[in-house]
Amino acid sequence: MLIAVIVAGLALLLGAIVIFNRLVAERNQMRAAWSDIDVQLMRRHDLTPQLVTAVKAYADHERATLTTVSELRTRAEAAAGLADRARLEDELGRQIERLLALQESYPDLKASENFLQLQRDLVAIEDHLQYARRYYNGAVRQLNTRIE
Repeated sequence: MLIAVIVAGLALLLGAIVIFNRLVAERNQMRAAWSDIDVQLMRRHDLTPQLVTAVKAYADHERATLTTVSELRTRAEAAAGLADRARLEDELGRQIERLLALQESYPDLKASENFLQLQRDLVAIEDHLQYARRYYNGAVRQLNTRIE
């Protein structure tokens, strides 16, 4: 009888350890997924000043948009909370799309190889960012399911 109680206790302890380790592993996977998003956002931040400079050379009177993009980049990098940062990053993405759309109004900008390369790089970053967000959402969903 005593042996059965000890075996049952060890089985419960082992089960608790396995569940705990699984939760820790999934939490770490979620954190790694967030890091992937952060890397893509930093890559986008690194290209933003170059894009502003390229557009400024051809469309200097779009100063309001250029200033907005620069300010959003700075505010997003300094954001304290995730919700605030997410909101600023979304707005920055929309403003970058506006800058990229300026090529339709400025044929010289559209012909600039520097601008075209920046555009390709930003499109690639946005694709990677979309993938990283999907992966993060999946990791969070998996962790939440396991917790329930």
